[in-house]
Amino acid sequence: MSTKVTGKQHNSRMCFVCGLKNPSGLKASFYEVEGDQLVALFSPCEEHQGYPDRLHGGLAATILDETIGRAMNINQDEIWGVTVEFNVRYKKPVPLNQQLRVVGRITNQNRRLFEGTGEILLPDGQVAVEGHGKYLKLPLEEIADFDVEEQEWKAVLTADDPEEIGLP
Repeated sequence: MSTKVTGKQHNSRMCFVCGLKNPSGLKASFYEVEGDQLVALFSPCEEHQGYPDRLHGGLAATILDETIGRAMNINQDEIWGVTVEFNVRYKKPVPLNQQLRVVGRITNQNRRLFEGTGEILLPDGQVAVEGHGKYLKLPLEEIADFDVEEQEWKAVLTADDPEEIGLP
């Protein structure tokens, strides 16, 4: 089933997950889609492997944690999530050199905290990794000394940006 893209979130210069100029990074792009879900698209490469031709499990947890944590930005772009607790369940190996989808959503929130779940989907739609996290809500200026220009913090629109993303 295709889900309509409603927005694209910011990338930065050197973040390991979304940094477009980080030579070792995942270079993920984050798309807000209908149903208040966030989808990250990324293509892990050889530098991201654990076992040969498989994404390292720690990096699978990293992209899943980031996607769930960023889902808070869909309706509150001034609030960010700082991970308090994160649990992951590995179900299938995650291949390299293929575009993968990571889906995150908020499942519960109060004034200070939010919880969310997410999955890494294989190209055929099967769930490879599941995650659940609890996050503290904070404005960006309380998390890091952040210069928007220096960090090149912006939504970078490209001709490859999808208008719809297939989700199971």
